[in-house]
Amino acid sequence: MKIGIYGYGNLGKGVELAIRQNADMELMGVFTRRPPESLSLLTEGVPVYAADRILEFKDSVDVLVICGGSATDLPQMTPQLAQNFHVVDSFDTHAAINTHFSAVDEAAKESGHVALISAGWDPGLFSLNRVYASAVLPNGVDYTFWGKGVSQGHSDAIRRIDGVKDARQYTVPCEKALTAVRNGEAPTLTTGDKHTRECFVVVEEGADKEKIAEQIKTMPNYFADYHTTVTFVTEEELKANHSGLPHGGVVLCGGTTGADNEHRQLIEYRLQLDSNPEFTANVLAAYARAVYRLAQRGESGCRTVLDIAPSDLSPLSSEALRAKML
Repeated sequence: MKIGIYGYGNLGKGVELAIRQNADMELMGVFTRRPPESLSLLTEGVPVYAADRILEFKDSVDVLVICGGSATDLPQMTPQLAQNFHVVDSFDTHAAINTHFSAVDEAAKESGHVALISAGWDPGLFSLNRVYASAVLPNGVDYTFWGKGVSQGHSDAIRRIDGVKDARQYTVPCEKALTAVRNGEAPTLTTGDKHTRECFVVVEEGADKEKIAEQIKTMPNYFADYHTTVTFVTEEELKANHSGLPHGGVVLCGGTTGADNEHRQLIEYRLQLDSNPEFTANVLAAYARAVYRLAQRGESGCRTVLDIAPSDLSPLSSEALRAKML
């Protein structure tokens, strides 16, 4: 598979590294909105092109992995690029997924391409585990806790605010709520009960810090429903104390079985990640393989991780999967 990368930030670099771990994939090029000569790739011999040249390569890319931000990039990029390419993105604004899906589905069906949106670990792998758990425990209650870790999407949303130079946002699970779920108490939790959000922000000289803090705390879909703290720091402090990109989380589903629901059952799926973008990139690479296979079968339109068979993610044959994994 010849894979193209559209966007070369942390996620794009992660996709480049992921491709190097998959023998059935080859990186054919990187497309960037920055001056191409300013990029130094990790893979020798791979060309870098200006993003506005992308249509010149319609016949050279099997799957295009779009590595933009969910706040403003992907809602525009993915439908546009799906008109000419098979694509994968990591759109992670949960509340807007159906809207994004509809726009991408229309573009992909019209052009005869396959598009897969919202690949990653949440949405993505966590979504799968919520579905599996709720199907197995139909009377269960599911909970998702994220962090502690840096959210790329939320950090990017802060950086889009006028006057913000750089930012890191940490999602922090509330231990009291997590313990209650693990104890089988089946608590009723609001969004704000489960997490807090910690923001560390570098602003441009002369920027209105009070206004920026208010914009962050009231941002819908990102911070408005949470207890959010905003701390302004220098560039040096951000680099020294917040340069890593760890993350992780837990999906839990608690339910009961038995004639009188006397047996308590708990499903727990956990991720602990040293590098959020590199792990997300590996998920994107696996789903790029699935998109390629669907395209080879002549399918078109938009898909999510909920629509993909597990066997389409693996480089192994069906026989090998049965022998090794089943």
